[in-house]
Amino acid sequence: MRVLLVEDDDRVAHALVPALVKRGLAVRRMAQGKGVLDLVGEVDVILLDLGLPDIDGMTLCRQIRAVSDVSVIVVSARGEVDDRILALQAGADDYLVKPYDVGELVARVHAVRRRSTDRGQVDTGPIMFDDVRVDIGRHEVTVAGEPIGLSRKEFQVLALVMSARGAVCPRDQILAEVWGRGGAAENRSLDVHVATLRTKLGRPALIETVRGVGYRLAGRPE
Repeated sequence: MRVLLVEDDDRVAHALVPALVKRGLAVRRMAQGKGVLDLVGEVDVILLDLGLPDIDGMTLCRQIRAVSDVSVIVVSARGEVDDRILALQAGADDYLVKPYDVGELVARVHAVRRRSTDRGQVDTGPIMFDDVRVDIGRHEVTVAGEPIGLSRKEFQVLALVMSARGAVCPRDQILAEVWGRGGAAENRSLDVHVATLRTKLGRPALIETVRGVGYRLAGRPE
């Protein structure tokens, strides 16, 4: 995923960029608002600080929204409710107050991007892998033709991994979509849900763990 970080504080940027890259994001950083509008078509998500040296972040957010539907997350030290409301009214998709947890930021990046790309584009048909069948539209899972009872979160985790079709499904994305955040408790819960899925499906090798990154199918679905 391509991320544009609009942040004038070098210390923040120098710490954040490698942390985002480590989590699988392609990051470009700009220290001012000038030139941002020229890049909106080349990125998937914009992380926008409000305290820029050449333009107010709220104004830039409105300008971005006037020309593009790119996902925008305001990342600012301004924590007042009025600031959040103004940013959302200006067209931001989300608002995160500094200081923040990088894991939560990445989870929000995946969440806003997922909402954007999924609008009217979700393939809700069944996905097959060997004898495991996940019908996203009908919210059904069968193994060798037999229905498997899963909890809501278990189904969502399985559907995300299956929908990746053999590619790695990042932990941050799963946490954003299923739990809404990426804290320590949610990370532990994800591990438990994957272990339970392997047991319920009777296919312990179906979901592979890619350490430090996420999960993927042990092969490619049909």
